This record gives sequence, structure tokens and C-alpha cells, in this order.
Amino acid sequence: MTATADALFSALASPVRRELLRLLLDGPRTAGALAAHFDMARPSVSEHLRVLRDAGLVAETRRGRERHYHLEAAPLMDLADWLHPYERFWRQKTAALRRVLDEEDP
Repeated sequence: MTATADALFSALASPVRRELLRLLLDGPRTAGALAAHFDMARPSVSEHLRVLRDAGLVAETRRGRERHYHLEAAPLMDLADWLHPYERFWRQKTAALRRVLDEEDP
């Protein structure tokens, strides 16, 4: 994991920021279009977008007066790589539990 791991996990800790990332899965959106999905002031949404941008999870492009945001997948791939050993750990534990339960209830 890179030195930005703390920023990545901090950015993903917020449900608002996770929802912003989910919205961006469908493609780039303006800041205004993203803000329309939340019951909060637009500057608050902009602050969440800034945190995501600083963590490298979104990129911003200015077109005239509008700011367009799009998802940057590379940090999420780094996170998936980091989580992979834990996924294998839990898959093995789940398989062991399944074997025990199958032995108890033939």
C-alpha cells in the first residue's frame, strides 16, 4: 500500500464520500449534479469532493464555470490488492466452519 493509505481510508470512512463514489460509477458528473443527491449545502459536498480528490479517488476537470468529477480507479485497485490476503484468510475460516457444521449435521 502506498504512503497515501491513511488518506484513502480516511476518505472512505465517510458514508457521504462513499455515496459520491457510487454516483461516479455511472460516469462523470458536475459538482452541482452530485450535490443534488444530498440534503446538505453545496459547499459541504464540495468539501467531501476535495477530500476524495486529495486521496486520489476522483479527478476534477473545469469546463467553463462547471467542475466535472470522475472516478479514479487506481487507488481502489491498490486497496483491493491490500485487502486480498484478508479475503483469503476469511474464505479459509468460512470453509473450515462449513466443514465443522457439515460434520455435526450430516
